[in-house]
Amino acid sequence: MAKAEGYSFKFVDESHINPGFLEVFNFDSPDQYIKTETDEFSAVCPFSGLPDLAYVKIEYYPTGGKCVELKSLKYYFVSFRNVGIYQEAATKRIYNDLKTALATNKLSVTTIYNIRGGFETTCMEGSLD
Repeated sequence: MAKAEGYSFKFVDESHINPGFLEVFNFDSPDQYIKTETDEFSAVCPFSGLPDLAYVKIEYYPTGGKCVELKSLKYYFVSFRNVGIYQEAATKRIYNDLKTALATNKLSVTTIYNIRGGFETTCMEGSLD
């Protein structure tokens, strides 16, 4: 009987994350609070090679006069699917790419990863202040 112990899956590096998928549209309402959420984010743990699944919450004020288009955000998230990236680094990468696209400092990204090995990991990057 074969065992899965020691088996490793192939994954790609962070250069395969595509922030070019992110599209924005002009929106003149800098005081409007915007929140978008999904539980369909996945990447690969570079330590184990196993999938990391997460809920992602993005909150922002469009002080840069831009909003993210949701279909493009989905494509951007899919570009993480086969990438080996630690949970904390994925959260920071999403934050940095959105901050650039949206041109706002009032941005917060929270990821809550599915429990693995008895640990639930929540990562937060940014602030709405």
